[in-house]
Amino acid sequence: MPFDVNSLENHWMPFSGNRDFKANPRLVVKSEGMYCWNHEGGQLIDGSSGLFCTPAGHGRREIAEAVYKQMQENDYIPHFQMGHPGSFELAQRVARILPDPFNHVFFVNSGSESVETAMKIVMAYNRARGEHQRLRFVSRERAYHGVNMGGVSLAGMVRNRETFPVTLPNIVTMRHTMTPEQAFQKGQPDTGAELAEDLQRICETYGGSTIAAVFVEPIAGSTGTLVPPVGYLKRIREICDEHNILLVFDEVITGFGRTGKPFGSQAFDVTPDIITMAKALTNGAIPMGAVAVRDEIYETVTNASPENAIEFFHGYTYSAHPAACAAGIATQKIYEEDQLFERADDMSSYFLDAIWSLKDHPLVKDLRGYGMMAGVEVHPHGGAGARGTQMQKDMFWNGLHVKFTGDVAILAPAFVAERHHIDEIVDKFRKTLDQHA
Repeated sequence: MPFDVNSLENHWMPFSGNRDFKANPRLVVKSEGMYCWNHEGGQLIDGSSGLFCTPAGHGRREIAEAVYKQMQENDYIPHFQMGHPGSFELAQRVARILPDPFNHVFFVNSGSESVETAMKIVMAYNRARGEHQRLRFVSRERAYHGVNMGGVSLAGMVRNRETFPVTLPNIVTMRHTMTPEQAFQKGQPDTGAELAEDLQRICETYGGSTIAAVFVEPIAGSTGTLVPPVGYLKRIREICDEHNILLVFDEVITGFGRTGKPFGSQAFDVTPDIITMAKALTNGAIPMGAVAVRDEIYETVTNASPENAIEFFHGYTYSAHPAACAAGIATQKIYEEDQLFERADDMSSYFLDAIWSLKDHPLVKDLRGYGMMAGVEVHPHGGAGARGTQMQKDMFWNGLHVKFTGDVAILAPAFVAERHHIDEIVDKFRKTLDQHA
């Protein structure tokens, strides 16, 4: 088909300048390993694993073959009072790499749905234990928890909510953890742990017994890689325990090896009560997300209902879709057999050192990073986000894909990356910086 404005008009694209894109499209027609190819035949190295989804690299035949086989055997079955074997196998595989108290997994179709589902689980749990007064949720400034209305209500990124003012009531936000003295600090900052006391102040203001749950990204990803200060997450956990509040870690980005451990909770040695996940669950091959809960939460909700009754009135038509489960099982096998989480841990130092080599560039305002994830913030020009938006477009034609949020590039290469891939990503990033200097 021709790639012009008329042929592209029917698709209303997400998070995109539709008029601008359709006038000068940037289309990917093929992907394999660390690379993608555009519609003009140019090659791009993927510096952000798509949207942090493909840590095993693009085009894994093992996943495609597993999905093909599943679709031939059983293409669809609803999970309302029915089931298929794949969902139970995938749940077992995910539970094996979760922290010890997590042995129950609820499948959804995206990270946004996982957050929405987690909020409902919190409500159901508090109702089951007779804590009806717990109506407030706590989130953070600069937080991103997806685009469904629950996640938008929790959001701390203003552009993601200003167009949608009718959000849930009873949402309270803590400050984000980014402070000026943390600039160019690699790994966890040494300062800023005291910001966790915002939660204590909220408990003292509203009453800790009125708070249902606290939602936190272990590393605030979509806002530009805000790494938690040393001691910050531990203090949040302590305050939640003091007031009997559920702690939810949104690990849609940090789940499945991005921090060098299976989940960020293990990397930072803080165990929440609920974990949301998506993206890398299927290596991005098929949309899927999940919510994992401590055993006590599952047991409290299920045991509160009469025998043979539905315990949790929630689910989606495509929850635990057979093809998605097949993709998830194949992906988990790849992670285990290729030791990709360990490989990410080993590559982290080289990756972060390479990113920090950009510190000398006059356009670079700050660098942040942990594991196989980094943020490169550039000085704004022409209004907030204008430079970052243009740089992302220019990088495409310079042979590099990197996700920008405003003026912050979020780099998160696949775990199959070799050192020369990291070097190529940084070299092409610097080339684009030079064009804007």
